[in-house]
Amino acid sequence: MKNFIVRAITGILFVAAVVASFLRPEAMVLLFAFITGLTIWEFGGLVNQREGVAINRFITTVAGVYFFLAMTFFCSDVYGGMAKSVVFIPYLVTVIYLIVAELYLKQTDPINDWAYTMFSQMYIALPFSLLNVLAFNATPEGIVMFNPILPLSVFVFLWMNDTGAYCVGSLLGRHKLFPRVSPGKSWEGSIGGCVVVLAVAWVIANYVDNGQLLGMTSMLATWEWLGLGLVVVVFGTWGDLVESLFKRTIGIKDSGNILPGHGGMLDRFDSSLLAIPAAVVYLYTISLF
Repeated sequence: MKNFIVRAITGILFVAAVVASFLRPEAMVLLFAFITGLTIWEFGGLVNQREGVAINRFITTVAGVYFFLAMTFFCSDVYGGMAKSVVFIPYLVTVIYLIVAELYLKQTDPINDWAYTMFSQMYIALPFSLLNVLAFNATPEGIVMFNPILPLSVFVFLWMNDTGAYCVGSLLGRHKLFPRVSPGKSWEGSIGGCVVVLAVAWVIANYVDNGQLLGMTSMLATWEWLGLGLVVVVFGTWGDLVESLFKRTIGIKDSGNILPGHGGMLDRFDSSLLAIPAAVVYLYTISLF
């Protein structure tokens, strides 16, 4: 009972912090730059426990946070012209350094270090950085505006999917979804979570996206919102399974203990690490037609 209370309080505070951060662009940028750093730092600590692995945890973390901030500047139109691209040069220099440095560190298996270093950037830094692509949108006049409805909706869909999957799976779950990696998940729970998300997507399309509740709009049609919800469900589930496979490979139950009752940062954001890039790809794809 005590663990349930701790988990509930932590969950409420976590959701409140994420939702509140989307009220102001500065708050969103600061919070997710911090989250990016904590998650990469946690990842580095886990992989460095493996035999033959010794990535530069500090520089890798700084590089990931810088990439997030560079994407913020690029997407928010803080810089103009060529200067918008120049902001990525320090990141590229850091990546080159991390690769060349292995020549002088005399590690027994530098390929492991290169692989895990680059994986931290692709798996963690890039997805979080793509939140900026969702949050900063250009108007027909070419003015870049901060609009939190798309990035916030991705997290809402993920939370609703988890809630729906847990409730339905607990009551009706019989057929295992992916027993080799995550024996607790069921097809019934996944379908239930999907139905809940589609219902929420319909509500957003009809009562939020037209500005009736929050005065915000992304101008997506109802079917586009339903498609986004489905994409987030599918890739969010895969994201959860990918992190479960990672933990099984490492041989751990939780990625950390920074969030009481919820484990570590990877445990909390595993679904979003695939759902965010998938949402960006989906939205750009439908914009082409």
